Amino acid sequence: MIINLLRKTLISICLYSAILPVSIAQLYEWRGPDRSGIYNENGLLKEWPENGPEILWKLDGLGDGYSSVTVTDNTIYITGRKGETDVLTALSPNGKIKWETVYGSAWINNHTGTRCTPTYVNGNLFLVSGGGDIVCVDSDGKIKWSKNHYSLYESSPLMFGISESPLVVDNMVIASPGGNKASLVAFDTETGNVVWEAEPLNEGPQYVNPKLIEIGGRKLIATLTSKYIIGVDAADGKLLWKVDYDKLSGGGTRKNHATTPVYRDGYLLIANGYDYTGVMLKLSSDGSSASVAWLNRDLDPHHGGIVLLGDQIYSTSYISNSMGDWVCVDWKTGKTLWTQRWINKGSIISADGMLYIMEEKSGNVALVRPGTEKLDIVSKFMVTQGSGPYWAHPVISNGRLYIRHGGNLMVYSIKK
Repeated sequence: MIINLLRKTLISICLYSAILPVSIAQLYEWRGPDRSGIYNENGLLKEWPENGPEILWKLDGLGDGYSSVTVTDNTIYITGRKGETDVLTALSPNGKIKWETVYGSAWINNHTGTRCTPTYVNGNLFLVSGGGDIVCVDSDGKIKWSKNHYSLYESSPLMFGISESPLVVDNMVIASPGGNKASLVAFDTETGNVVWEAEPLNEGPQYVNPKLIEIGGRKLIATLTSKYIIGVDAADGKLLWKVDYDKLSGGGTRKNHATTPVYRDGYLLIANGYDYTGVMLKLSSDGSSASVAWLNRDLDPHHGGIVLLGDQIYSTSYISNSMGDWVCVDWKTGKTLWTQRWINKGSIISADGMLYIMEEKSGNVALVRPGTEKLDIVSKFMVTQGSGPYWAHPVISNGRLYIRHGGNLMVYSIKK
């Protein structure tokens, strides 16, 4: 009797498990958990030595790139352009090369470094090459499938090429071809087959990495086209809402949107450079509609990202392609709390209650104490290896700070 009961229980568990959606047990992606720029670390240094934290190792020859690393439990993945191809390299924790794989054609017209930070899910990596190849690579470096979604949907990259790190939702990987056939497309993660196509808006793509939102039992994808902020149902690709970003901003100087949206508790923040307005949207309880909560013209980061700590938004402003200030804005009211010049605008992340910023002009990196009064720099150092602009966002994992500059990768110990 006990054996029969156990057998029935086991059968019930198996049947129940079979109808559940595919779970993402291991997910490592652009800007860390939830694409927030906040890394779940503790026990980190609250002050650095005068010359900066200890460098553990460095490596060059990885190919030109502006992308960040993806760090899993036992491997570091990094993309780089070599010649006319984009290459994915897998490294051991001590910087030894495990393998290299060419995953697609590169963007070679201007600013030719790779932008795609690999998305790692349950043993597979998803990438988009500079030429529009969306690719699934296994953890041994073998390509499982590849499709050029720009060719499939008769779309064209913008003037600076493609800058997308694929979003994975359940058993789908999302791509953003834009154009007159589909604004977004979901491909099956195992086969590469098309699952759904979102309504076309006859709008060009952007440089934004989409944001996944869960609200009212719905999974929603938030991203931008050239003109609109859009919300798409992740289950079937239905366009739920669109907000005219051009109209709210009075028409920015150029449509080069590159900042991942930030979401919390029913509110969605959109902010981009070139004089576009920072916009806070309030979503309905089920995510089916959106309305404007506040606007802020000081908050217009170029491509360095946003961090939300408590009720403070930390980011940068756009003055020109080569200049910007650091900014703090109140999440609830949209009020600017401070703006401050520190060399130049750049990228920003957070871990263990501190901010890490890297200005893009000369590679100065600073450890910053968050606060509502000023940019409170505790420690700083300068990265001297590599070449080109300092556009790659830093990454923190297991007490290590990863900084990429061109074809170089530097790894620092920031553990107490």
